Formats: sequence, structure tokens, C-alpha cells
Amino acid sequence: MKISDLLKMGLRNLFRRKVRTILTVLGVVIGCLFIIITISIGHGMDRNFETQVKEYGSLTTINVNNYGIIYDEDGNWAGGQEQKLDKKLLEQIKAIDHVRAVTPIIRGEGELYSGKYRTGISIMAMDKDVYDDFEFPELSFGEYPTDEDNSVLIFGYYMPWEFYDEYYRSFKTVDLQKDKLIFKFYNWQYETNKRKREFTLPIKNVAKMVETKTEFDYNIYMDLDYFEKIYMQYCNTLTLEDRKKAIKVLDEYQQIKLNADNIDNVEEIQDKIKELGYQSDSLLLYLKPTIEASKTLQLIFLFLGAVSMFVSAISIANTMVMSIYERTKEIGIMKVLGCVVKDIRLLFLFEAGMIGVIGGVIGIGSSYAASFLINKYGQPLFGALMSGGMPMGEMATYSIIPIYLPLLGLGISIVVGLLSGYFPARRATKISAIEAMRTEN
Repeated sequence: MKISDLLKMGLRNLFRRKVRTILTVLGVVIGCLFIIITISIGHGMDRNFETQVKEYGSLTTINVNNYGIIYDEDGNWAGGQEQKLDKKLLEQIKAIDHVRAVTPIIRGEGELYSGKYRTGISIMAMDKDVYDDFEFPELSFGEYPTDEDNSVLIFGYYMPWEFYDEYYRSFKTVDLQKDKLIFKFYNWQYETNKRKREFTLPIKNVAKMVETKTEFDYNIYMDLDYFEKIYMQYCNTLTLEDRKKAIKVLDEYQQIKLNADNIDNVEEIQDKIKELGYQSDSLLLYLKPTIEASKTLQLIFLFLGAVSMFVSAISIANTMVMSIYERTKEIGIMKVLGCVVKDIRLLFLFEAGMIGVIGGVIGIGSSYAASFLINKYGQPLFGALMSGGMPMGEMATYSIIPIYLPLLGLGISIVVGLLSGYFPARRATKISAIEAMRTEN
């Protein structure tokens, strides 16, 4: 039998019973749609998790704060505890397996002056050698601190805040590269009226980060060694009693930040820190329930898609069996005319495969439409599931269909059609030509 004859006969037979064919194709469409949408939602979740990670930090970053939050076995808040973070603990954390980088963090509070205008700033002092490990962004101007020159004040994209005069009568936009800047530490915690002299630090070396839409945009950084140097200079301006109090700031850290070598080792490292008697937190801790919920949602959709495809397979098999019973005499005539068994089998396999092709193509088109609707109107459901309690932008994408996905959906639809039609096709080849000719349709 020629291929052209096979195509003509197969298509004619499919559209002979239009309603039955349409219902069978509809089952394939639903199955293909569910499979594509399920995987596309998975890609959307991955994309949104990646975006959240970039905005709020890295999944491999672990923070040990001077006030540790305690969680119960279900991940719910169960209180907190004061934690002393010192050099001893720092060395213990460095010795933990799979810890790639560690840095203590000291925060310095002060003001920047530009003439009569000023603004409050909080400096995050941390080891310059770990900047790369924590993926510090590129700079729009200036350079990161080096061993030769570590006297750099690094501003996040939105820092510093607006400068104002002493009585908030006017505001000023300061050019960090051109305007003269003076830094002063806050003195409210000490008896400032007994100070020997005022500490002022001219800021000559400034750098500015590019916009990242992450926490970097809202922080000001300085190398820890340089910060300790200028802080000691500040302490020397205080009275002996206040100096002792001020120096204690350098003995304990506000935070210890560390980076795991792999996301799979984050929980293990946190368990080791807990064994040391300290609480820690990581972004993974907050996202874990969301990741588990998203996986559950994907499994539900995938299960529905698999059930739909299974029902489609039964429907295709039923359609082909019914077609064989209705065309028994036709099969007998084909055998009498000399059609070989292979041609008869190919005919029925072609019809089953065409149901898969048609259903797959329509399913692909439907999945693009469904993806559009999910992205446009899916915020109430998918926004809550994917955000993990974190705010998401209005342009968040919940369903992403990569190029390979339509091909995968079409392939599954065709395979389901062929497998479903295989046994009915074999049955058709085993029908006796003599018995078939005696059958009355």
C-alpha cells in the first residue's frame, strides 16, 4: 500500500465518526495541556525562587546573629536568645566542614556631612577578602578595597539617603565623587560633653555599586580592618571610662555571615552551629516550606495530567477497537485484495497516531493560552505559593514554557496514541478474511 493511500484512508476513517474522534482527541488535549502546564509552572517557580534569592540573598548564605531566633520542629517561631559572637566562635565556625567563607560583621552608626547638610548612615564592616565569595556586585565608579588601600567606603545603589540641613529646612543632592564628605560616629551612647576632642574623618575614597535590586542596594560597606582602625581613633577622643565601653564594641560582633560550598550542605552546617549552642538562619529555612508546597502542587498537576493521559489512552484504544468491529468486512476485503498484514497494522497505527498528533497540537495551543491566563490572573493563587511570604512584583511570571516543552508534549501525545492503538491494530491483523467477508455491517 502506498503512503498516500495510507494517509487518505486513515484520515477518511477518522472523520467518518466525527463525534467519537473529537471526544477522543479532547482527552489527549487535556492530558497534553496538563503535562505542559505542570512543567511550565515548575519552570515559573524556579524562576521566581531564583529572583527572590537574588533580592534577599543567597540560598547558601547562613547568618548567625547576636539575637538568635528559635524555631520548633514545624518551623514556627518559638522564642529567641541572646548570643555572644566573638573570635572564638568565629574560629569554630571556620572549622566546620563545607564552609566556604566566613566573615564577622560589625555595624557602625554615624553621620555623613557635606557642608551644613548631613545624613545618617549605618556601615556594615566585613572582611574584604570574602566580597567575591558573597558575590558583591560590580561598581559604577570607584574600586573595591585592596591590601594596598582598604580605606574605601562602598555605597549601595540607593545609598546614602538624602542630605538635609540641621532643621530639615532644605535638602541637598550630593555628588559622591565631587563633593567633600566628612564622617562622624554617633556619640549619643557616651558622655559627649566630657570628650577630649571631636573625631572627624574626611572621606576621600568612595565607590558606588550598580543597581542589583537586592540587599546590596541599601547597605554601605567598609573593610573590617579599616573600620577597626578608624574606630580606635574615635575611641581615643573619648574619656577613659567611655573609651573602655566603646572598645567593647570590637570584642563582640553583631553578626557572623558564612557561605556554604553547596546548597545541599546548608542544613548540615546549621545543625553543626546548633551543636555549638547557637541559633542561625538562612534563606533556605524560610523558602523550604514554599519549595515543598510548590513541589506538592506540581505533583498534583502531574498526577492529573498522567490520569488524563491514561484515560486518553483507554479512549483511543476503545475508539480503535470499535473501529475494527465496524470495519471487519472492510478489513476482509483488504486482505482478499492482497493487502499484507503490515499494511493493515500500519493503517490502524496511523489512525491512532493521528489522534495523538491532533490532540497534541491543540493541546500545545491550549497550553500557551492557559499559560497566558495564569500569568495574567494567577496572582491570588500562584503568588502566595511561590513567594514564601515575600513580596513579588506585579510582572512576576508563574508559567514559563521553554522551547523543548511543546515538543515534549507532542511527543508524549503521539507515543500514547501509538501505544494505545498497537493492540487493536494487532487484533485487526488477526481477523480471518473469510470470516470477515461473511460479517454483515
